[in-house]
Amino acid sequence: MRLSRRALLAATTAAASLPSAAAAAERTGRLRTGFERLAADGYSVLEGQRVGIVTNPTGVTRTVRHIVDVMHADDGVNLTAVFGPEHGFRGTAQAGGSEGRYDDPATGLPVYDTYLKSGQPLADIFTASGVDTVVFDIQDAGARFYTYIWTLFDCMEAAALAGKRFVVLDRPNPVTGRAAQGPVLHMEFSTFVGRRPISQAHGMTVAELARLFNGEFLTTPVPLETVRMSGWKRSSFYDAWGLPWVPPSPNMPTPDTALVYSGTCLFEGTNLSEGRGTTRPFELLGAEGIDRRWAEAAEALGLPGVHFREAYFAPTFSKFQGKTVGGVQIHIHDRAAYDPVRTGIALLVTAKKVWSGFAWRPDNWIDKLTGNTRVRTLIDAGASADEVVADWQQELSAFRRTRREYLLYT
Repeated sequence: MRLSRRALLAATTAAASLPSAAAAAERTGRLRTGFERLAADGYSVLEGQRVGIVTNPTGVTRTVRHIVDVMHADDGVNLTAVFGPEHGFRGTAQAGGSEGRYDDPATGLPVYDTYLKSGQPLADIFTASGVDTVVFDIQDAGARFYTYIWTLFDCMEAAALAGKRFVVLDRPNPVTGRAAQGPVLHMEFSTFVGRRPISQAHGMTVAELARLFNGEFLTTPVPLETVRMSGWKRSSFYDAWGLPWVPPSPNMPTPDTALVYSGTCLFEGTNLSEGRGTTRPFELLGAEGIDRRWAEAAEALGLPGVHFREAYFAPTFSKFQGKTVGGVQIHIHDRAAYDPVRTGIALLVTAKKVWSGFAWRPDNWIDKLTGNTRVRTLIDAGASADEVVADWQQELSAFRRTRREYLLYT
């Protein structure tokens, strides 16, 4: 079911303009996150509701106090439950893990595990928790295969099934919201690293994605409200706003990681290390037997905004644990010109050309990451990076037109 544009805007912008204290805060010119605006207005959007929140360690204030601790201590909001995603609410689990069901020692609140749960089983968790409204506040990284946006999708779908309201508190896209880039997922490759057909780098905030999901992809739209940011500019990177960066997952230590991630995470679909187990995951790439020729081949392409350095490293876990491998380190010198997806494709193409040991993961995980078979088959056929990128432009243009309808910020 697709809502009309008028119905969608009526359904999803009720909380977009908070009055009084929040409006006054906007006049300072400083970026205000959705939570900052919500709290400044005395949680009026949540008045009279039993509230549960989907969040993780990134749900913090400017003084790095967790919003669950803030809300729990405030009589203006009735916070009764917390829902933890992959890595957990307090962030104790590695990739592919969660914290399970427990009571939070700091607040005594029940914490429910949402990881790998969807549909009616997740709806049953919302029902059992006794909440009236589910709130979402997690810092995204801007890539389709970063799973928190699909936690958002699954929770919206489950909230609709359970008859709950859904409120999204917005935060910046750390790598800007300038444009959508990369291939659009084909539905036969729908997994938790890509539920629905959006582009590999979506260029949207979580509130904008929630509007898109509600208007395009949910069979039954959820009663949705978004508390938007004030002062955010689509062209700005994360460090422009003075917000603290809390790693949203163990291998996303800095905003620099997020900048390369939507391209170099594709190396998870190969037998090369994507830099897990190093201090620069997704910026360092390599394998045993690779030497300076890879960096030279990548540098020769003259890709905008980036240089490639011959690098050697020994991962402490994951692929090649404890072994010294050769490869490249990505050095971005012009963030505005840098195209992470094109760069990731170029690195795949050059790695395959210079290293005879190159191989895709046997399960073709690369197809799940790119959302199609075309990237893999074109590279195998000897296509150049530009030819691979050209292949998805028609589908990307269609997604960009759809995306435009749901943007909250100019």
